[in-house]
Amino acid sequence: MYQMPLTAFETIAIYGVLVVAILSLLYALWLRRNVMSEDRGNETMVRIWTAIKDGADAYLNQQLRTILPFIGVLIVVLFFSVWIAPPTPAAQQMFGANARLVVAIGRAVAFILGATFSLMVGQLGMRMAVQGNIRVASASMRSLGDALRIAYRSGTITGMLTDGLGLLGGTTIFIVFGEAAPDALLGFGFGGTLLALFMRVGGGIYTKAADVGADLVGKVEENLEEDDPRNAAVIADQVGDNVGDCAGMAADIFESYEVTIVSALILGLALVTLTGQLYWIIFPLIVRAIGVISSIIGTFSVPIWEQTVAKGDAWHAMEIAYEVSSVITISLSTILAYAYVHAQNVAAIAAGTNPQILGHWWQPAVMVSVGVIFNVIVNRVTAHFTGTDKPPVQEIAKSTRFGPATTILSGLAEGYESSFWAILLIAGAIMISVIVYGAQGAQYIIYGVALIGIGWLTHAGNLVSMDSFGPISDNANGIGEMASMPASARKIMTDLDAVGNTTKAITKGVAIGSAVIAAVALYGSFITDINIVLHELGRKPMEFINIADPRVFIGLLIGGGIPLLFGSMLVKAVARAANGMVAVVRKQFDVPGVREGRVLPDYRQAVAISTEAAQRELLPVGILVVLIPIVVGFALKAEALGGFLAGVILSGQLLAVFMSNTGGAWDNAKKLVEEGLYGGKGSDAHKASVVGDTVGDPLKDTAGPALNPLIKVINLISLIIAPIVVAHTDIGIIGWVLILAALAGMTWALLRSKAPAQYAIEATEGK
Repeated sequence: MYQMPLTAFETIAIYGVLVVAILSLLYALWLRRNVMSEDRGNETMVRIWTAIKDGADAYLNQQLRTILPFIGVLIVVLFFSVWIAPPTPAAQQMFGANARLVVAIGRAVAFILGATFSLMVGQLGMRMAVQGNIRVASASMRSLGDALRIAYRSGTITGMLTDGLGLLGGTTIFIVFGEAAPDALLGFGFGGTLLALFMRVGGGIYTKAADVGADLVGKVEENLEEDDPRNAAVIADQVGDNVGDCAGMAADIFESYEVTIVSALILGLALVTLTGQLYWIIFPLIVRAIGVISSIIGTFSVPIWEQTVAKGDAWHAMEIAYEVSSVITISLSTILAYAYVHAQNVAAIAAGTNPQILGHWWQPAVMVSVGVIFNVIVNRVTAHFTGTDKPPVQEIAKSTRFGPATTILSGLAEGYESSFWAILLIAGAIMISVIVYGAQGAQYIIYGVALIGIGWLTHAGNLVSMDSFGPISDNANGIGEMASMPASARKIMTDLDAVGNTTKAITKGVAIGSAVIAAVALYGSFITDINIVLHELGRKPMEFINIADPRVFIGLLIGGGIPLLFGSMLVKAVARAANGMVAVVRKQFDVPGVREGRVLPDYRQAVAISTEAAQRELLPVGILVVLIPIVVGFALKAEALGGFLAGVILSGQLLAVFMSNTGGAWDNAKKLVEEGLYGGKGSDAHKASVVGDTVGDPLKDTAGPALNPLIKVINLISLIIAPIVVAHTDIGIIGWVLILAALAGMTWALLRSKAPAQYAIEATEGK
C-alpha cells in the first residue's frame, strides 16, 4: 500500500484481510489436531497404511528433487527480465532510480513465494489426506457420521491452506508494493501455477499408471476386487490417489485461486489509475476474505447437516454446506458493495468526478454473485454428465452389454456434449459482464470477468475439501478391503467412496471453468500491459487483435494445437507406464502362493515404476510450456501472441472438459455394473466397463486436469514477455539465435517425451 491514499476503513480492511488469512491457517491447524487425535485402527491396518504413506512421501521427495533445478533457472530469468523491459510507470515513479532492482527482487521473491505456497498446499494437503484415510477406516467401525466427519475435515485442512496461503500471498504483495504490485504479482502467479502444473502432471501420471495396470490385470484377467492385496499394483494405486487427486488437485485449485487474485489486482490497479478510486482493488480482496469466513462456516457445518437435514446422505450434506457458504458470500458482498463502493462513488461525484467512469455500486456485487452462482451451475452440469443417477452414465452402462466398442462410443458422445454446455455456461457468464459493464468499455468488462473469477473460487476451501474427500474415502475403502474389515464398516466406506467419485468429478469441472475465467482476465491484462508499453514508446495503442492478419491466425492455429500436443504427451506417458505395470503385476501372480493369497506380492516394484514414469515427463513438459509462447511472441510479434493465447484458451477448455467428464462418466458406469447391473462383477458387461474406465482414467485424472495449469502458465508467461516483445520489435541476429536455441530445446523435449521407456522390459527380466 506504499504511497497509496487509503481511507481509514480501507487500511483497516486490508489488514483485516491478512487477519482472515491467518485465521484460515489457524483453522487448518485446529482441524489437523482434531484429525490426528482419532484412532488409527489395528496393527494390520497400520501396516497397510504405512506402505501407502512411505510410497507417497518417497514420490513427493523425488518430485521436489526433479523440479528444483528448473525452478532455480527461472528465478534467475525472472530477476533479469526487468533489465530487458522496464518496470511499469507506477514502479518507476514509486522507486525512482532503484526501480529495476526493487522490481527484480520483488518479482523473483514473489515467484519463490508462489511456488513455495503451491508446494505447501500440495504436499501438506496430501500428507494430511494420508493421515486421514486410516482414521476414516477406523471410524467406519463406529458410524457413518464419524467417518464422514474425519474424511471431510481431513480434506478441509487442504482447503483452508488454499484459502489462507492464497489470500496471504496476494495481500502481502499488495501491501508491500502498492500500485507497483503488478510487477511482482506476475511472479507470484507464475510460481504457483508452474508448481501446480508439475504436481498435476507428475501426480496424474503416477496415479493412472498404477490404476490402469491394476485394473487390466486384477479385474479383467484375474477377476479380483478393486483393492485385493494379491494385486501387486494395489499399494501404488493407493499412493496414486493421494499424489494425483490430493497433491495435484490441491495445487491446481490453489494456483487458480491465486491467479484470479492476481488478475483482479492487475486490472483493478489499471482502473485506479483511470478513476482515482481504490475500491477497484480493495473490493476483491475483502470479498475473498468474506469467502474464507463463509467457507469456514460451511465446512464446519457438514457433519451437522449430515446428522439433521441430510439424514445420512453425505453428498447432500456437502451440497447444503456449499449453498450456505454461497448465500453468505453473496449477501455480504452485496452489503459491502453498497456500504463501501456506493459511499466512495458518492464522495467522488461530489468532488467533481465523472459518474460515467465510476459506474454503479451494484455492478461489482453482481459480478461476484455471477461467479458464485455459475460455479454452482457448473457443479450441477458436471454432476448431470457424471452422476450414477443421471441418464448419461446410465446410457453408457447400458451400452456395456454390447462390448467395449459401444461403451467407448457412448462415453465419447456424452463427453463431447458436456464440453459444449460447459463452454456455453462460461460464455454466458462473460456475456453478463458485457451487459453490466458494456456502456463503460472493454477495460471495465474484463475487470468484471476478473470479479467473476473472484466469485467463482471464493469458496476454494469448500471445493478442495470436497475434492480431497474423494481420495481419502477411496484409500480408506482400500485399507478396509486389504485388512478384511467387517462388512458393516466396508459398507460405510463404500458409500463414502461413491460420494467421493462425484465430488472429484465436480471439482474438476469447477477447476476447468475457473481456469478459463482466469485466463480471459489475464488476457485482458495482456492487452493492458501491451498498451502501457506502447504509450511509453509513443505508439498507437492496440484496440483489438485482427484475426484476418495471417500472423495472428498462425498464432491462433498453433495455440489451438498446443493442448492436443500436451494431452498426447501425457496419455502416452500413462500408456507406457501402464505397460510396465501390467508386466509387473502379471509376473507377481506367477510367484508361487501369490494367487492363492498365501504370499504377498512385491509392492515396491510397482511403486518404483509409477515414480519413474512420473519423473521422466516433468522436465520435457516444463521446457515446452515455457518456451512455446516465447518463440511465438518473438517470431510472430505481440498480435500473434494474442491469437496464440486465444487458441490455447478455447482448445484447452473444450478438451479439458471433454476429457474430465468422459472419464468420469466411464468410471461411474463401471460402478453401476459392479453394483449388479447387466450381470454385475465378472460379466462381459463388467469387462467392457473396465475397458471404458481404463481408457478414461488418463483422460480424467492426468491429461484433462493438467490442462488447467497449462492454460494459465502459458498466459502468465505471455504476460511477462509481452512488454519485452513490444519494446523490441527488431530482435536482430542475437534474437534469432535465441529463437533457434529455444526451438532446439523444444525439439529435445518432444524427442525425450517420445523416447521408449523400459518399464515392461525391466519387469519381464525381473530387475
